[in-house]
Amino acid sequence: MLHPRVQRCRADNRNLSPRESFSSTSSAKQWLSISFVLIAVVVIATKIGVASQAADTQQEKPVTVFVVRHAEKESAGRNPILSEAGKERAALLAKTLRNAELDHIHSTDYARTMMTAAATAATEELQVEKYNPAKLANFAMSLKRAGGRHLVVGHSNTTPALVKLLGGDPGLPIEETAEYDRLYVVTIGAAGDTTCVLMRYGKSSETKSAGSN
Repeated sequence: MLHPRVQRCRADNRNLSPRESFSSTSSAKQWLSISFVLIAVVVIATKIGVASQAADTQQEKPVTVFVVRHAEKESAGRNPILSEAGKERAALLAKTLRNAELDHIHSTDYARTMMTAAATAATEELQVEKYNPAKLANFAMSLKRAGGRHLVVGHSNTTPALVKLLGGDPGLPIEETAEYDRLYVVTIGAAGDTTCVLMRYGKSSETKSAGSN
């Protein structure tokens, strides 16, 4: 059974269970639960990928991509930084993914996305690699060819778009003003078989921010 905040990607996510708070005051039991689910998703997906690769060694390497929108941002400026709530969420993302054994971390060239990626990059001792959201199809193809495990930080419009390009179903559009907690796990096996799981991390955002993306 999936964790209450975990679901397989599907076209309509209106029936999601009520969101729980995973802030710094949450219990260790709650955080360990989502961590164990995440580890299980990665392990199972990796086994699927290895099995597919053994069946056809001519196919691409298996790849797992964790896709998130940037965390909460300040409302002022053309290139806003993260708010205090956003910084807390970025730190929680790093904690959530600390057992994911990431190989690469990718971000668009904006302050809010780079700051979201920075905490995980520091924890994993990886460099943040920039990508162009205007060339998302090319980026998706490069991820498929690269193999390995990737964290991709994007925006309210590019995050679902990338999930779809990778073969997953992103579900309903992200609520631009208040939704920052989606964590997609998209795994593509060596033979091209795709699994997609949507998780939720951190508390739901209730403060509406200005601007877009």
